[in-house]
Amino acid sequence: MRRAILLALLLLVPPLRAAAPEFAPVVPGRAMSFPADHGSHPDFRTEWWYVTGWLTTASGESLGFQVTFFRTRPQIDETNPSAFAAKELIIAHAAVSDPRRDGLWHEQRIARSALGLAGAARDTTNVWLDRWQLRGDGTTWQTTLAGDALSLSLELTATQPPLVNGEAGLSRKGPDPLSASWYYSIPHLRVQGTLGRGNARAEAVTGSAWLDHEWSSEYLDAEASGWDWTGINLDDGGALMAFRIRDRDGGARWAGGTLRSRDGTVRTFSPGELRFEPGRSWQSPRTGTTYPVEWRIVAGDRTFDLRPLMDDQENDARLSTGAVYWEGAVTAVEDGARVGRGYLELTGYGEPLKLP
Repeated sequence: MRRAILLALLLLVPPLRAAAPEFAPVVPGRAMSFPADHGSHPDFRTEWWYVTGWLTTASGESLGFQVTFFRTRPQIDETNPSAFAAKELIIAHAAVSDPRRDGLWHEQRIARSALGLAGAARDTTNVWLDRWQLRGDGTTWQTTLAGDALSLSLELTATQPPLVNGEAGLSRKGPDPLSASWYYSIPHLRVQGTLGRGNARAEAVTGSAWLDHEWSSEYLDAEASGWDWTGINLDDGGALMAFRIRDRDGGARWAGGTLRSRDGTVRTFSPGELRFEPGRSWQSPRTGTTYPVEWRIVAGDRTFDLRPLMDDQENDARLSTGAVYWEGAVTAVEDGARVGRGYLELTGYGEPLKLP
């Protein structure tokens, strides 16, 4: 799903009301079409390609990782003929959760889509920012990035078809029907490649990942403060996506999810069929924000307990999106036994997300 961080992007450039662009609404009447929908949808205001997963190093370390590319259209005068006009912004985040070193290795970038230095192609996955890139054909994806703290070069291979969320891909995010996105996931991606941290030499890694692709023009309504989201690759080959939109008092304003069983059967959850119950909390020593890092998620007749790989998986993205949020690797437990691994995202806990 992604991601609430994107809403902060909308504040990066002050709106020019006289010539503000019009954005396409998310309304029924279309169907997901692959491979075309793997590409960019520039008529919509915000979009992201969000890869999360677990890696194993040659020495047996277990690490979490995420790579996210965002595309957004600020509210500026799009008739401006300048090649430097910020008609579209590309933002990229990458992080590795490293419990042995008790740290989160994090990189972020932001650039306007101009002069070929950043952009997102239609019809196929190809989004880039300078030398950072995510590209693919719907079967295999490659992502490469390099920074001072972190470098990644990964190949992601699909082992399952896309998991279309919501009603034929239309995922409601609130009581207002226009508060919605187009949304699909690709669970159980097979991963291989290399990872470098700090000054250490890059090492080979393998693992499993999850890809979310989501686009929208009115993601949250004015009463929403943030969300809790998870994507879990279940050990039996199934997959669970679940989210909860929180209101200004911290209660549930909306919820949704999708469960694909190991036999391929798909169940879509309505708001009344999902329950998020926060458990143990952790307080960031840097921001003072308190996050519930353990959760119980009741999805229909199944109950999953989520436990973090490590508590400190707080991402400070204020240099690119202006947001601070918790996003990290988790293990899913059912009836006392591990049943999967995935990622958990918690947004809007330091302060509510604000719409422009």
